[in-house]
Amino acid sequence: MSHSEGTALSGLAVSIKAWGRELGFRAVGIADIELAGARARLADWIDRGYHGEMDYMAKHGSRRSRPDELVPGTARVICARMDYKPESVDSAQVLGDSTKAFVARYALGRDYHKLVRARLQSLAERIARIAGPLGYRGYRGFTDSAPVMEVELARKAGLGWRGKHTLLLSRDAGSYFFLGEIYTDLPLPVDQPVSEHCGDCTRCIDVCPTQAIVGPYELDARRCISYLTIELKGSIPEPLRPLIGNRVYGCDDCQLVCPWNRFAPVSAESDFSVRNGLDAAQLAHLFAWSEVEFGQRMAGSAIRRIGYERWLRNLAVGLGNAPTSELVVDALKARATVDSKLVREHVNWALSRHAQADGARASRNAGLDQYFD
Repeated sequence: MSHSEGTALSGLAVSIKAWGRELGFRAVGIADIELAGARARLADWIDRGYHGEMDYMAKHGSRRSRPDELVPGTARVICARMDYKPESVDSAQVLGDSTKAFVARYALGRDYHKLVRARLQSLAERIARIAGPLGYRGYRGFTDSAPVMEVELARKAGLGWRGKHTLLLSRDAGSYFFLGEIYTDLPLPVDQPVSEHCGDCTRCIDVCPTQAIVGPYELDARRCISYLTIELKGSIPEPLRPLIGNRVYGCDDCQLVCPWNRFAPVSAESDFSVRNGLDAAQLAHLFAWSEVEFGQRMAGSAIRRIGYERWLRNLAVGLGNAPTSELVVDALKARATVDSKLVREHVNWALSRHAQADGARASRNAGLDQYFD
């Protein structure tokens, strides 16, 4: 590479970051494609079975950790992050009210895939218009849509460090952001990783309802509520159901307690604003939606991807963990004979929980009556 080419690439890297910010990305960085260390950790994670039923984590072979196999010719990965924190969402209040449904913050608005992918496409096209004379041949953009080691690449690109909960953390943005990548053949100058700032803090590990974070930087997805309510297609293991509480789509507990999320800004993107009142909806109300209503209300939402059956499954678990009331029990009974075996199983479990609660309450009252006779 000549001196003039190197200077041009350095200038282009500066421009790429500025263009990214203009498109709504809070930060943009550039990483090389050396992922040998991450490759070994991924293989060990899969060998332990921590990926559960996410077979796609293993079936892509080395393409996940070798970007130039996924997209031949790749020399660098341009990484970008976009804030998604919605305004005025009181997660603690919802988690504290067992009659309400908790939905992870990232899923309260529109599905992020289309928006982030479109912005990446715009950025890539702008790069292409400028980079032709530098021998630029192509690009490909991703956002949680291919075998890409997003967190590791973003870490290498200087966008943050990997927290003990395995998510990327930033001093000025916490962890409430989406990641996206552009694979490119341009030999752009790379950015340096930032230092880690978790220190001795273990709040994310300590707060996990199912103890899915089995150690610093080590997640057993089979116990993770996000996996159980989103990725798992079948029955939720019964011992884990009471621990899920009212979390019906994802879980933010490890993020809610992270000190760095005090600095997370509210997103400027209207697409990430709360829709359908999902920031504080009643479990029983959501459970009453018909399949048609679910499809209409969840159009454009990430939640629609799990389908109506798993949505009802998750809500049944939430209702099983709610305080016993006529409203809750009637809502469950209304679904006790649905066609779905999966839903019926979780509804019957929930009803048995309330029957036990009623039995225990009756027993206590009988004892009091005898005492005061």
